[in-house]
Amino acid sequence: MDIKRFETGPRMSGAVVHNGTVYLAGQVGQAGSDVTEQTKQALAEVDRLLALAGTDKTRILSTQIWLADMADFPKMNAVWDAWVPQGHTPARATGESKLATPDYLVEVIVVAAL
Repeated sequence: MDIKRFETGPRMSGAVVHNGTVYLAGQVGQAGSDVTEQTKQALAEVDRLLALAGTDKTRILSTQIWLADMADFPKMNAVWDAWVPQGHTPARATGESKLATPDYLVEVIVVAAL
């Protein structure tokens, strides 16, 4: 079984495909933007990487969302609810975590089928 890597750098790849499954690196928006804008940007990157790998958001199996502050949960969910295709909602978990820098407010990690 081949492993395909997309946008590979010295530390990580943006996406990895193996055995019909696409694994995305954590996606973030522009540091310093508010949580609504960062969520929109992160989900746009999810869309872009899934397309690069040959799939789309209707094929997402699971999503992990990390928020720097759970007080932002309703704002993030408003963006998520407008973006996720109804009838194709994945398994999802959301938690609070310190992210790479204090300027990042949300990170989205996705696993999808081809």
